[in-house]
Amino acid sequence: MDKTIIDDAICYVKSIFQNEYSGHDYFHTLRVYKTATKIAEQERGNLFIVQLAALLHDVDDIKLSPETYANKDRAVAFLKKHDLSETMIKTICDIIDEVSYKGADSTAPKSLEGKCVQDADRLDAIGAIGIARAFAYGGSHNRVIHDPDMKPSMHMNADEYQKHVSTTVNHFYEKLFLLKDLINTDTAKKIAERREDYMKAYISEFLDEWEGIR
Repeated sequence: MDKTIIDDAICYVKSIFQNEYSGHDYFHTLRVYKTATKIAEQERGNLFIVQLAALLHDVDDIKLSPETYANKDRAVAFLKKHDLSETMIKTICDIIDEVSYKGADSTAPKSLEGKCVQDADRLDAIGAIGIARAFAYGGSHNRVIHDPDMKPSMHMNADEYQKHVSTTVNHFYEKLFLLKDLINTDTAKKIAERREDYMKAYISEFLDEWEGIR
């Protein structure tokens, strides 16, 4: 029963995200699902809750589906279709609601399962793939790659962060370099350290090349 629902969720998110090119594509969801599963196994979380929340975490994302965001319409409809209890639906939707980065207003999820999913999503935003996703998102939203005259805006609250228009390189300072210290689980912290080192080395090389040093 659980495997059937998970398999259906994988097919469902593929149908939604297969033509998404901003870095929040089907493969992003699959990576979050797989990483969240590994973290939950190590941290001994409820795998079924973690896997469903991970698979559905972006279906009602405010950036991708603002019309369904408030009530998590897509996630709720999928879960009701599979006859999950109201308690289970609320648990999964609460986790989804806690996943996103919200600037200085970011908070740690209340449940272990929520922490596993949030960590998996944040891990996918850093490292080599995080770099690729940042530039993909910037290009899809007509962001400038880099402008030395535009300085990063730090310590933004949730509303400021959502409305802020920046460069892709500034995004590393405004969000991506902050994520390691917001990781919840010991399992994910070990992965985050290596990925952040790689990302910082990349930006250092980028800025040197920008100035014609290399």
